[in-house]
Amino acid sequence: MHHNSHSNFRIRMKKVLGLGNALTDILLQVSEDDLRELGLPKGSMNLIDFDTAMQVQNRFISVRKTMVAGGSASNTINGISALGGKAAFFGKLGNDEVGEFYRADLEKNGVQPILLPSSLMSGCCTVLITPDGERTFCTYLGASADLRTEDIRPENFLGYDIFHIEGYMVQNHNLIKKALRLAKEAGLLISIDLASYNVVNENRDFLEGLVKQYVDIVFANEDESFAYTKLQPEDAVNAIAQQCEIAVVKVGRKGSYVQCGTECHHIGAITSQCLDSTGAGDLYAAGFLHGLSNGFDIRRCAEIGTLAAGRVVEIVGTKLSEETWEEIRRLCALYRGFMMVANS
Repeated sequence: MHHNSHSNFRIRMKKVLGLGNALTDILLQVSEDDLRELGLPKGSMNLIDFDTAMQVQNRFISVRKTMVAGGSASNTINGISALGGKAAFFGKLGNDEVGEFYRADLEKNGVQPILLPSSLMSGCCTVLITPDGERTFCTYLGASADLRTEDIRPENFLGYDIFHIEGYMVQNHNLIKKALRLAKEAGLLISIDLASYNVVNENRDFLEGLVKQYVDIVFANEDESFAYTKLQPEDAVNAIAQQCEIAVVKVGRKGSYVQCGTECHHIGAITSQCLDSTGAGDLYAAGFLHGLSNGFDIRRCAEIGTLAAGRVVEIVGTKLSEETWEEIRRLCALYRGFMMVANS
């Protein structure tokens, strides 16, 4: 062993800061009649205003609710923390029961909460589940969308190494530009998950400007990468990798492509019984970023992301069991062992 093998044990694990919509999912079992009377097409995604949110809440006041802290970047940050990483989440909440639940959930998961107060009601996504298992979403952004440009300050980025944002934040152009500029000035590695193809379609040129100027890592699924490049996955990952350091395009059961410079890998998906795809992209990003914060190469980062995503589609919702987290942590430990050997 040569003299610097010691320092490997002192490599500081990088800290990740996430920025996103602080949304609590409220799951309710409802009837087909309920949907009809609310005028909601089954299986649809609806952004609703305060009045509609109250109407939905009051209608199901006596129905048993299950609350789950959600939001794309938040799911990713919670995943990093569950894997043993150091992570914080920046968002905005109302002064209410949903907000208290959300904060407590982050703390319980070991995530450092940087949650600003808002006079609006906490953001929530009411998931109406009909007897056939189909889910209809009503999203009230509320406090989560009340984040202002002046809320973002240089000191928010101190002590962090990676800044991860969800594409849904892109709708507020000034806010996101300021956050990325300050993160870049503070020397953070910047990662964005494109979140949804309609967000990409509506903000295409603005997004490309951001990626070229500030972003290091882009996560996209097939639809999002197509909206962004108008190319099929293999060509899309190559096109995106020309604009940033690392491009990741996830192709569902066909796995994912990851490219850094001219180095490109295709990682096959693990075969899982897909019950519910919610959270797959968020947890892929969690595994990948956790790998990066440990200094792993891109192929190993993608393998950890793949395992996390493959496990979350086997369950309903986004909360993996302790046994499953342990399985993914074992893979990380194995890769850390390989690194120590390679460096000694």
